[in-house]
Amino acid sequence: MSKLSSRQICLASRPSGIPTAANFSLVWTDAEPLRDREVLVRNLFMSVDPYMRGRMNEGKSYVPPFQLGKPLDGGAVGDVIESRAREFKPGDVVVSNFGWREYFVATPEDLHPVSREIQPLSVYLGTLGMTGMTAWVGLNLVEVKAGDVIFISGAAGAVGNVAGQLAKLRGCRVIGSAGSAEKVQFLREECGFDGAFNYKAGPVLEQLNREAPDGIDVYFDNVGGETLEAALSALRIHGRIVACGGISGYNEGKPRPGPSNLFNMTTKRLTMNGLIVSDWLDRRAAFEQEVGGYFKTGKLKHKETVVQGIDQAVGAFIGLFQGQNIGKMVVELV
Repeated sequence: MSKLSSRQICLASRPSGIPTAANFSLVWTDAEPLRDREVLVRNLFMSVDPYMRGRMNEGKSYVPPFQLGKPLDGGAVGDVIESRAREFKPGDVVVSNFGWREYFVATPEDLHPVSREIQPLSVYLGTLGMTGMTAWVGLNLVEVKAGDVIFISGAAGAVGNVAGQLAKLRGCRVIGSAGSAEKVQFLREECGFDGAFNYKAGPVLEQLNREAPDGIDVYFDNVGGETLEAALSALRIHGRIVACGGISGYNEGKPRPGPSNLFNMTTKRLTMNGLIVSDWLDRRAAFEQEVGGYFKTGKLKHKETVVQGIDQAVGAFIGLFQGQNIGKMVVELV
């Protein structure tokens, strides 16, 4: 392999509040020659996800924090360019956690093969990737079943729209909240939600009660804050909550006080299950078989917002917190 230069994005400083471009740096690096059992990959698409914001803070979390001066990482799908490992050959397509860079070298254990026949390849970062699997896991976690009324916040995002579509396939009545009239239309017309509302248009609880006057059985939480409080009021006895995310508070310097009606957990005998998708990687094959089957037959739609170029990746990431995406936000690198 001749000397190869690649651009990558590093964390230059830890953000306070919403990240800015000044918190990141775009740097050039040279790839080292391949050694035995190594594979050279050129990334085609990389993922930007809200959870990455937490990794930009210093301190312990469920995943290690990003290190200052080091490249970020995250989901990516790419082409194998050169291989000195028998498991892969040039032209293979692989998913990895080596995003935020154009090229990288890894061992086979860090790569997951996928089929080039499924297009667009970026679907492996969304509907058929970790966000799609998060949606699938969440429904299984609380045993969502036919006849359930499920409310999903952040429903036009990467996880939410897939969770809603999968719930519909299970025979549920599905309600979603999102941040614009365009997103509400997307949920109703493209994803088949039974009800949807713009959380910016009025009090969340009032709008949720209009869409589900008899209450809800399941709340799939991607937002936290006021929306979680509304769901705690709307949930029926023995209702279930999927605690998937809390994007409304990711950029706040101090933790927000908990819901004022948290005692509903007791009076309604609710259950609330936290979800980290990496705990379920041993079920990845089952997810790919079920959800991949829905996608191939057209029963499950994939929606994404695509930004061009690694030099635009930081802007795409910041855009997640400004509601700039519908569906999965991805960055196309070539």
